[in-house]
Amino acid sequence: MVGYKQLTKTDYVQGVISQNRSVLARAITLVESIHVDHRDLADCVLTNLLPYAGKARRIGITGVPGVGKSTFIETLGKRLTSMGHRVAVLAVDPTSTRTGGSILGDKTRMQELARDPAAFIRPSPASGTLGGVARATRESMVLCEAAGYDVILVETVGVGQSETTVAEMVDFFLALMLPGAGDELQGLKKGLIEIADMIVVNKADGVTKTAAKRAASEYMRALHILRPVSPNWTPSAYTCSALNGDGLEDIWRGIETHRSIFTDSGELVGKRREQRVRWMWSMIQDRLINIIENNQSIQKIANTLENEVMEDQITPGMAVAKIIAAINFE
Repeated sequence: MVGYKQLTKTDYVQGVISQNRSVLARAITLVESIHVDHRDLADCVLTNLLPYAGKARRIGITGVPGVGKSTFIETLGKRLTSMGHRVAVLAVDPTSTRTGGSILGDKTRMQELARDPAAFIRPSPASGTLGGVARATRESMVLCEAAGYDVILVETVGVGQSETTVAEMVDFFLALMLPGAGDELQGLKKGLIEIADMIVVNKADGVTKTAAKRAASEYMRALHILRPVSPNWTPSAYTCSALNGDGLEDIWRGIETHRSIFTDSGELVGKRREQRVRWMWSMIQDRLINIIENNQSIQKIANTLENEVMEDQITPGMAVAKIIAAINFE
């Protein structure tokens, strides 16, 4: 449809609606851009595409490195496309805090799914964003939904950062765990279990099959002690093997049951409304930071204040007040 010329609002909107994968990829690049010149066009494109979005299943998937997130997502994605679904995977890659670079290797790790015409994989750098999710993940979900993808899978960096952000932007939050619960129920994992809609113990095959079942039983006991986030849903623990697909049918059935219950109760509508408000506030935070980072006069003030804070000459609170005053002045 359109080559690598500069695209107009109409090009973006029509390209996404017509399910042009190249235009969709460029639209995601547009909304990810931090350049002020791209902001108005991105907002305009998103506004025009909102009526075509909002009907997909939004599923967040998290877990520690090595738990098999990519294998799980690829196996689940292939099963869903074989059922007639169109699947978009928004895979967030770790960004180096030293270099700013990211690996962006999810297409390499999901080769079979990447070749599936009913699937779309988009790796994006986390860029230091809290919650293990890319800055423009919400916008990317809207674009993928408008392009006709009815299942959106958001793969997060892992549990090293606050996963609350992810749970608040999806309809269903799934936490993948390794066999052998034990200490995993302590500390950070406890916080993760409290916000998960489903716990899945992966690698329930071979020598770890028994350990996986035992871990799932421990998680079930923990889930029964915790107070559910929703009065309409009690989270459960499952086992699966991402390698051979065992257990995926039950897991997907559970996800569909959750959607049916939340739709019938009206809770899904309320959840989506809350998601949009959180989206607004996250954009406010992004743009305030963008103003500070891109305004030279404010940067000079901020640099001076940083030194004063380090030398204990003023409190961090006083420094924040001065920066906010500088923003208001600008």
